[in-house]
Amino acid sequence: MKIGVLALQGTSPFTGRRSTGSASSRPRCGCRVSSTRWPASSCPGESTTLLKLLDTWEFVPALEKLHSAGKPIFGTCAGLILLARDVESPAQFSLGLIDITAERNAYGRQKESFETVGEGDLGAGQGPLKMVFIRAPRIRRMGPAVTPLAHHRDECVMARQGSVLVASFHPELTDETKVHDYFARMVGESRS
Repeated sequence: MKIGVLALQGTSPFTGRRSTGSASSRPRCGCRVSSTRWPASSCPGESTTLLKLLDTWEFVPALEKLHSAGKPIFGTCAGLILLARDVESPAQFSLGLIDITAERNAYGRQKESFETVGEGDLGAGQGPLKMVFIRAPRIRRMGPAVTPLAHHRDECVMARQGSVLVASFHPELTDETKVHDYFARMVGESRS
C-alpha cells in the first residue's frame, strides 16, 4: 500500500520524519510513503501560512478531488485546522471537509507543549494512546456525523467523519503506531 503525504513543513504525520528529508520513506507500520511538496520545502507550520501555500501550489482542488472520491485524508495539528468546517481564534478559511469547529493554539504556546497519555478506541477497544501536543488546536464542536476516537482529559482530540481523520496531537512523535495503523486500515478499506 502506498500513502501520499502532503509534506508542507515539519514532520510527516505518517513517517515521523522531517518533510525536508527524502521524498519517500517507510513508516513504522509498513506502508510505502511518497511525499508531495514544492521547491520551497522549508516553511513555517502556521495554518494561515499553509493555506497560502496550498492555494499558491493549487493543492486545494486536489484535496477536494480526493475527498469527493472518498479517498482517506488525515490531518494532524495544523492539518486538523485546515480540514475543519469552522476555525476560531481567529477565524480563517478552511477546507470544511470535516464538520468540526477548531480553536487554534488552544493548548497553549510552544513552551507549553507537552506529552501525555490519553484514551482512544481505534478498533481494538478503549485503551491508552500516547500523545504529543505542540501549539495544538482544540475541537470545540463536532457535527452529528463526526465520531470521536480519542480523548485527553474528557476532550475529544481525534475524530473521524467518513474518509476524513483528524488529530489535535502529533502521533508521529511517539513510539507507537496505533494511529498510523488505524489510518492505514482506512486506506486499505477504501481500496476494496
